[in-house]
Amino acid sequence: MDATEYKTFLTVFTLFNVLSICWCAPQQFCEPGEDASGRCNNGPDEEKPVCSEINLGYCNDLDYSRTIFPNILGQRSRHEVESGAEYLLLSVIHGLLNGECSPDIRLLGCSVLAPRCQDLPNPAPVKSCRSTCEAVRKGCGHAFEGIDMAWPYFLDCDRFFASEQEGCHDPLAPLRARQEVAFSNLSPDEPSTIIQFTYHSNAQMYSVLKRTAAKCSHISRTYSIGRSTEGKDLLAIEFTDNPGGHELLEPEIKLVGNMHGNEVLGRQLLLYLAQYLCSEYLLGNQRIQTLVNTTRIHILASMNPDGYELAAAEVEDSNDPEQQPHHNQEGHELNGWTVGRTNAQNLDLNRNFPDLTSILYRNRRIKRFRTDHIPIPDSYWFGKVASETYAVMKWIRSVPFVQSASLHGGELVISYPFDFSRHLYEERMFSPTPDEQAFKQLARTYADSHASMADNNTERCGASFIRSGGIINGALWYSFPGGVERPSSGAEVSSSSSSPPHNITAR
Repeated sequence: MDATEYKTFLTVFTLFNVLSICWCAPQQFCEPGEDASGRCNNGPDEEKPVCSEINLGYCNDLDYSRTIFPNILGQRSRHEVESGAEYLLLSVIHGLLNGECSPDIRLLGCSVLAPRCQDLPNPAPVKSCRSTCEAVRKGCGHAFEGIDMAWPYFLDCDRFFASEQEGCHDPLAPLRARQEVAFSNLSPDEPSTIIQFTYHSNAQMYSVLKRTAAKCSHISRTYSIGRSTEGKDLLAIEFTDNPGGHELLEPEIKLVGNMHGNEVLGRQLLLYLAQYLCSEYLLGNQRIQTLVNTTRIHILASMNPDGYELAAAEVEDSNDPEQQPHHNQEGHELNGWTVGRTNAQNLDLNRNFPDLTSILYRNRRIKRFRTDHIPIPDSYWFGKVASETYAVMKWIRSVPFVQSASLHGGELVISYPFDFSRHLYEERMFSPTPDEQAFKQLARTYADSHASMADNNTERCGASFIRSGGIINGALWYSFPGGVERPSSGAEVSSSSSSPPHNITAR
């Protein structure tokens, strides 16, 4: 948030505090004989409702052109609306929430400040649908929580909205229709669940996840695990027969992509996976239905949205003809793999987790100390702990995950724990966990099911690990501390890709 946005936020915050004081203050009524003093009044003179053109800059894209004053909040004119804290909030909401839930929140708020006018038999406001408000609050409430801001009072679903039985208007219906326009060109023989294979910006990623959760609301939901350094939402989606709750003996699975911002392949694969699970469940795929009904699958498509934006911008610059005279193409190819790899604090998120593996090795030698459920040492918190790392650590503590995978880019291999060598001075040393056989079996199952990884052609792309069957112990590949695998006991899935953004990267 820059200085201008911060000042705007303070203005909004101050105005809402004033508004809340005014809202809660008891109304003073005059006793007989006191009205002449001017210290009290018996309320405003009653005004006749009047329909008029909307003429509000931030609300002119509503699907109707006439509103009514006084509005639902009692504001009597366009000037009074524009001067209010509510309208000011709508004017800055896109920046405050980093584009999330935009324009849904703005349109919903506009439907309260400028409600649709019904002329006959007498001018009256048509309230927006309560179900629409509740759906937006369910999907966007976490965005306000992320900036420590309460849900706006004027979006109180019970107070300012109406049920379908009372007669209501859905201000988001045209928006949803536009979002579905991509499917209108499909032939009648093709199912409406076809996945659009294209790279997604952060805003598009959020939209895809929320649309997917809405389409399969009986088996999925989106939720936030926290915020990035620059305030972007770390939005996850889950699939299960009981979204939002852990069930006894139901395994919890975690899949994470885009830990390194310029490694885009894992991010895209997880977005496709989310859409695939929803689509196939709706189409009656028994294998997918059984998987979803007996497992709780959590997908975090992007752990590093800040790094992704930086990497995407670098690729756009490299493709800009006007930048070519000033751009070293060879340098970009050699050094571009580092751009966007780290987060906004320049921290490598896959080196930022607590090094519990070293503690385990030390405890093994001493034998009196435990080698499981190792507490995070106090010294860890003295260093730089990224917002993204902290969010994932809280996530791991809140959900009893039994299996995890992190998708990277740069090689075609499954890497499983440990990632850190059991000998301090050995950079490449086989360092198994007590669950070596289980991890190896999981890794082999994936590799054997992958068409390219199961291909023994030594000339193919990503053939470096053919001799080991496409799998490797992480520390035997190369050793490093602070990876995500120890806190979550999972595997890394690395894949080769030449697709933009350039992502020839290491773990």
